[in-house]
Amino acid sequence: MTAEFELEGQKYVALNGGPKYKFTEAISFIINCETQEELAYYWERLSEGGGEKAQVCGWLKDRFGVSWQVIPATLNDMVSDEDTKKSERVMKALLKMKTKIDMEELRQAYEG
Repeated sequence: MTAEFELEGQKYVALNGGPKYKFTEAISFIINCETQEELAYYWERLSEGGGEKAQVCGWLKDRFGVSWQVIPATLNDMVSDEDTKKSERVMKALLKMKTKIDMEELRQAYEG
């Protein structure tokens, strides 16, 4: 079960992980970024002291073990584009990114 809600203009999605899952990646916060600079700002601050093994494809864990997705605001539109060739190129590029997302690389993949 999922629930979407908004706090002070920030959108959140809550997932029910059930009794088996406690405080894990089943709970993550998404930061939709408009620019590469904004993405780098949040990535650097949130990943400081966090688990490096958890840093992949825009996901990271902070020093408290909280999972974050620091992603371009346009990512959802790109990966759900009805032109499957575009969305497949974006996903392929995204899956190669082992740490923070390179927005320009995703844009180039999207445009072909």
